[in-house]
Amino acid sequence: MPRIKDVRTTIYEWIGPVAPMPPHFCTTASDLVADVTGSISGFRFLGWLIVEIELDDGTIGIGNAALSPHATKTTIDTYLKPLLIGADPLDSEYLWQSMYRRTLPFGRKGIAMTAISAVDLAIWDAKGKILNQPVFKLIGGRTKSKIPVYASRLYSQPLDTLYTEAKAYVDQGFKSVKLRFGWGPKDGLEGMRKNVDLVRVTREAVGENIDIMADAYMGWNVEYAKRMLKMLTPFDMRWVEEPVISDDLHGYAELRALNLVNISGGEHEYTLAGFRDVLVIPHAGQMHNYHITMSSYAAPISEYFPKVPVEVGNELFWYIFDGEPVAENGFVDLDDSKPGFGLTLKTPDEHFRLTR
Repeated sequence: MPRIKDVRTTIYEWIGPVAPMPPHFCTTASDLVADVTGSISGFRFLGWLIVEIELDDGTIGIGNAALSPHATKTTIDTYLKPLLIGADPLDSEYLWQSMYRRTLPFGRKGIAMTAISAVDLAIWDAKGKILNQPVFKLIGGRTKSKIPVYASRLYSQPLDTLYTEAKAYVDQGFKSVKLRFGWGPKDGLEGMRKNVDLVRVTREAVGENIDIMADAYMGWNVEYAKRMLKMLTPFDMRWVEEPVISDDLHGYAELRALNLVNISGGEHEYTLAGFRDVLVIPHAGQMHNYHITMSSYAAPISEYFPKVPVEVGNELFWYIFDGEPVAENGFVDLDDSKPGFGLTLKTPDEHFRLTR
């Protein structure tokens, strides 16, 4: 059985054109501590880390991480790579536990967990290639003929262009869409009404038979969220996402107990312990998330980021990988004949600067 020969990390940093972000593009967690209400520019991530695990038979497994690429690269190169050389990639659980337990004093969540995740993806990709099976077949198999996905973009913008974008997704066959709120507590009642306008226009654009979700990206507090949820109840929303910061579990419980609009959270939760026994809708699209959704009844739907000019960073995977599935009529499917995750790396062009 082949063994791990090398672990390589490369940062793909986008240096090409970036779409401008108008004011109130999207709320963020920084809005409550700085005068940046509605500006997501500080949350941009234009670097992407690629992990390649090479086996001694020439097989290469590919993993990736989208956040904090420089710190994540250092963590892998310094702390994780020495644990992996010479190991059997089929022992994926042992390798994960080794990485997790060796980094506990400074890890457990955050950057260390991001690094472990990127390596773990590469291990599973290699494992699928060794066994000539797609990853989803190794972790449960096909539970759906196709994966329903929701169009996730609809940043705060003029209401006429918001209407046009939302209607276009319905015309493409999507049965659900997600928008972003643009105003938070600092904007007062006027901003609340503007948030309601975003949802109202989206509902008008998509009609009554399409699910609508909306993301506050931790830009609110409990008091503000309570008022917003009451104002949003007429629009039959599927959920409001991350109305308060992830660590405010009591706040989430308080908002959920109102029973006005379903509350979604957990985008910044980590490990199986954080997700056990809950309904999981994987964040951010991407092939590895589709493999999870395909193989699990606990994941009924996936997020889908349409390919657009680079703006926030969410969309960079379209420019780095070949093989990402394109949604058709609101669904994506996976190929039973492609081993691993079914991705290959594009040849980087002049829009990327590489750091090895």
